[in-house]
Amino acid sequence: MSPRGHGPTFATLATLAALACAACGGSSGGAKGAADGGGAATGSGSGASSSRATVHSTAVAGDGGASAAPGNPAAPCPVPSAAAAEDVSAPTTVVGKGTPASCTSDAVVAAVQAGGVVTFDCGAAPVVIVVPTIEIFNDGGKTGDGSVTIDGGGRVTLSGGGQNRILYQNTCDESLHWTTSHCQDQPAPHLVLQNLGLTAGSAGGSSSELGGGAVYVGGGTFKMVNVTVTNSTEPTLEQDYAGGAVYTFNQATQPVTIAGSTFSGNSGCNGGALGSIGTSYTILNSVLSHNKTLGHGENPAQPGTPGCGLGGAIYNDGDGYTLSICGSLFEDNTAADLGSGSIFMVADDLKGSLVLDRSTFSGNSDTGAVQGTAHPSIYVQAGDVPGVAGVTITDTTFD
Repeated sequence: MSPRGHGPTFATLATLAALACAACGGSSGGAKGAADGGGAATGSGSGASSSRATVHSTAVAGDGGASAAPGNPAAPCPVPSAAAAEDVSAPTTVVGKGTPASCTSDAVVAAVQAGGVVTFDCGAAPVVIVVPTIEIFNDGGKTGDGSVTIDGGGRVTLSGGGQNRILYQNTCDESLHWTTSHCQDQPAPHLVLQNLGLTAGSAGGSSSELGGGAVYVGGGTFKMVNVTVTNSTEPTLEQDYAGGAVYTFNQATQPVTIAGSTFSGNSGCNGGALGSIGTSYTILNSVLSHNKTLGHGENPAQPGTPGCGLGGAIYNDGDGYTLSICGSLFEDNTAADLGSGSIFMVADDLKGSLVLDRSTFSGNSDTGAVQGTAHPSIYVQAGDVPGVAGVTITDTTFD
């Protein structure tokens, strides 16, 4: 839901669970919610599956972007075990045999779909592997729940080649095999990305896939540790579309955690880097810089505009969620509307919170600000009083 002007209004929304269950109940694709900016349903997606490009590529040695250490080098905040990297000392699959030529896209797809722990042996130099959209099957892999940890060792970057999304997980997508009657809140697959680069992802968008240029995660769980995501885009200019780098939906069992990661040069209708509906985030010691929105006119679109333009770095929508950020740098992100150059957050039921600690906001746009100078480049509606209650800011600087 997106307000307009200086007097926000609130539309009555169906709950996220009801919308997601509606998507689970049919035998064909789901429908996008039309209500005021939030709560769109995740559908199945047989139509979306046909658009996933087939790419056959071998790794190319060079500066893959993953060689530079991601995240905020100051790293002031402790990282709890739930947000830390996973143990990959006993991999299920090792992609490659010591050379870039041995690290093919086919090998990456097969390894991810086999599940478990995936590592790489592509040689000592950083490499870029152009891959098709890699689908995470809900009943896939040796564990039978699709769970996978992908560890690039700080030298591997997966690329969408500017044509397709890189990773796709969706527990409510029939083509990925439904495994429960409550696909909107099932706990698996567990997707972990660590010590990895992602670049040049592109999400064309559909009624059941609302964004995520590099990664779309619907249902299950998701964690990123020491990951760099660059130059990825969600180009569809339409209500609810978001997340040039990552889009998450219905992360009901636990928050998405992001630690020591960098999002730079990504763009989306809303949420240049991160977009979500119904997702709590914990973001630690990370950098979000030079991300931007592509649209303008808010959600729903004002007359004569394409809509969107909210949250240069982050766009969050839904009911009862928390966005918690510690030790992170937001720099030079831009959005067209509501002064939301860095963050746009609306809890539709006003049961949510934004927590900022030991973070820095610098050079983010504040165009069309409606919430004064307390937290420039941020627009938030959460708690009992929009823009005031539900916001906790400590040891954080703005310029």
